Amino acid sequence: MKTLNLIIFTLILCAYGCKNDTNIPNVVSNVQDYDAYLQSDKNLALTTILQDYNFWEEKLKKAPNQYPYLAKAAGAQSLLFSKTGNIEHLINAEQQLIKANEATNYNSAGYLRALSRNYISQHKFKEALALLEKAEVNGDKLNATQKMLFDVHLELGNIKEAKSYLSKIENFDDFDFLIRISKWSDHEGNLDNAILYLEKATEKVEATKNKGLMQWAYTNLADYYGHAGRIQKSYNHYLKALALDPNDAYAKKGIAWIVYSHEKNADEAIRILNSTMNAYNAPDYHLLKAEIAEYKGDNALKQAEIKAYKNAVQNPLYGDMYNKYNAILFAEDKATTAQALKIANIEISNRPTAQSYDLLAWTYYNHGNVKGALEVVEAHVAGKTFEPEALYHMAEIYKANGNIEFAKNIKSELLESSFELGPLLTQNIKNM
Repeated sequence: MKTLNLIIFTLILCAYGCKNDTNIPNVVSNVQDYDAYLQSDKNLALTTILQDYNFWEEKLKKAPNQYPYLAKAAGAQSLLFSKTGNIEHLINAEQQLIKANEATNYNSAGYLRALSRNYISQHKFKEALALLEKAEVNGDKLNATQKMLFDVHLELGNIKEAKSYLSKIENFDDFDFLIRISKWSDHEGNLDNAILYLEKATEKVEATKNKGLMQWAYTNLADYYGHAGRIQKSYNHYLKALALDPNDAYAKKGIAWIVYSHEKNADEAIRILNSTMNAYNAPDYHLLKAEIAEYKGDNALKQAEIKAYKNAVQNPLYGDMYNKYNAILFAEDKATTAQALKIANIEISNRPTAQSYDLLAWTYYNHGNVKGALEVVEAHVAGKTFEPEALYHMAEIYKANGNIEFAKNIKSELLESSFELGPLLTQNIKNM
């Protein structure tokens, strides 16, 4: 009787665990670890920020010419954007920072950097660079300006300039330098070093007990661990971030990706996202839900989420922030490849990086212009990026041009990035 019960129990477990995939993955998540964060209806951090913002707004009403109050209110608006995803907060912060810079005739390096940070969030990298160059001439707290100049030049694909500024700020005892050399290592395709430097940065910020920076470090380290296939460590660090801020939407999204991509539990991943999106609104969350819906075969949900995404990004306040997502979405629909082509060229104009040119190549490929796609890849993408999605696009483009050998050679490398790419692209790669 005990043997029969054991067999029945084993079959039940298999039926539950195998419902989404025939190969049962190593489960790293536990609902009890994060469920309380999903159920919480209190957001103490947001309440504190709102109180701070209201305080400075009241001060401005009484003394509208006090430009330091503008900067304080803008800082609170920027934090509100990070906590809610509401684009209006970011744009309001921009307007207040412009007023503060106008009041100081653009002669305050601190206000120039603040407005530059806002433009980086909006993906206005050229505008950010112009402001930082003014701040560099000003010279006040030059090291802080040089750090941001590294960030912007790397975003713009100005590799020589980025490397130059990295050398200017070199200090292996400095958190800010360590996170930047980590980012540089990742850009160079050296993920091991990227993790090593970010681990050192995390140790330093833990010693200071700065919760905001610790939270940032944990989520970014979790991302790197995921890219390296160290899923358990990735999951643990997202939990560490949630322990600091139970409403950290990015950490919840990271856990949702682990549950979906690694554990193939589509329903639970959607439940996590649904809970997260009750308090945090960003268009790309809809695309993630659409992908998971496609994986589980729910076409109605997929189309509903794509529609929700398209409706959201119609808001002109987003500007060019979602060009990458839009270009790929429109490129893979034959009815909208012309629109994708326009967006890809805008993105190249904004930031002529290998990733931007990848969007153009992928659009050509989906439009049937495989030779044009290959020309773009060989001129601007090959050897210039290590991003798995771009490498996958390259493999498909080379294959379409008859270079089957390249696709075969890169297939195993791409499969090593299956967690980062997700189950849908991984299946395409297996069929390559």
